[in-house]
Amino acid sequence: MTTSGRLPAIPPLFLTDEDVAALSNWTHAIDAVRGAYTAAESSTRTPGRIFAQSPREWMRIMPSVPESGRLLGAKSIVGSFGEELRVSYLISLFDKETADLVALIDGNRVTGLRTAATTAVGTEAIAPARPLTVGVIGSGFEARSHLTALAYLLEFAEVRVFSPTQSNREAFARDFDAQLSAPVTAVTSARAAAEGADLVLCAARSRDESPTVQAEWVGPDATVVSIGSTTPGQRELPAALLARATVVVADAPEEVVHGSGDLIAARAEGVDVDSLVVPLSGVLLGEIPVDRDAGIRVYKSTGSGLQDIVVAEMLYDRARSEGYGHELPVGIVTTKK
Repeated sequence: MTTSGRLPAIPPLFLTDEDVAALSNWTHAIDAVRGAYTAAESSTRTPGRIFAQSPREWMRIMPSVPESGRLLGAKSIVGSFGEELRVSYLISLFDKETADLVALIDGNRVTGLRTAATTAVGTEAIAPARPLTVGVIGSGFEARSHLTALAYLLEFAEVRVFSPTQSNREAFARDFDAQLSAPVTAVTSARAAAEGADLVLCAARSRDESPTVQAEWVGPDATVVSIGSTTPGQRELPAALLARATVVVADAPEEVVHGSGDLIAARAEGVDVDSLVVPLSGVLLGEIPVDRDAGIRVYKSTGSGLQDIVVAEMLYDRARSEGYGHELPVGIVTTKK
């Protein structure tokens, strides 16, 4: 304990889920992510996830000290298997210069915003620069957010969507057909969505954790986006598809290699995943050349605290300039050591 502490000069801001919804902006989120991945980063700035758990509850911490921006912080994810699984997300932001608490943000919507924004940036870097035929596997929140974000950076020739529930895939097709300049149709199988597609977006968890797309469905020069296998027990892409890939671009290479069920299974089946996986930052900076027109290119995401913090800073800045959020009546003490 010390008596040299002081409270922040500016009260911390709390952003509710409604505030985040009002402030979310795809262009600003994409710009924030691109800026983060084209700055000089290191593993010490954004280490891997920290887990604490018991049979009944768990907590995951995703910290980051981005090279870009004025703020640092962490996203905390808390889950409880009480009467049912319930999960809460909280992002805390601190000033780099003063260590003052700047904001607490409900992270419920931030995860989807930052994940899809990063996918858009990563996919643009490896997909052909022409109108694309897109196959979407999934019709839920992730599929919707990712197709929306991708539309900001890519041009579509047509979009085909499959999910197991007919009404869901038809609603997805109807909604996006009205939003996009390209036709969007619902198809009756994942194969029909993927075959002949320039870009295959995998955004659906399989019920039995088996791959949702098969290697033989994917063309020799397709781009594949995989965002649904983020833990060792989850599967989305088969090892045979990864064996055909020329490159796997990862937002968090260490976690993709060691924490994604797809890459773990591929290694077990003899795929040299270490030579395949490259960092998104290296591709964006031009350090790792990728032929956007030849070979199967995979974008693989497990998420990162870096994405959370830079997007949260964008939301905080917009909140201050546009009058959103709730100033807290108290703050935490910052002390000299």
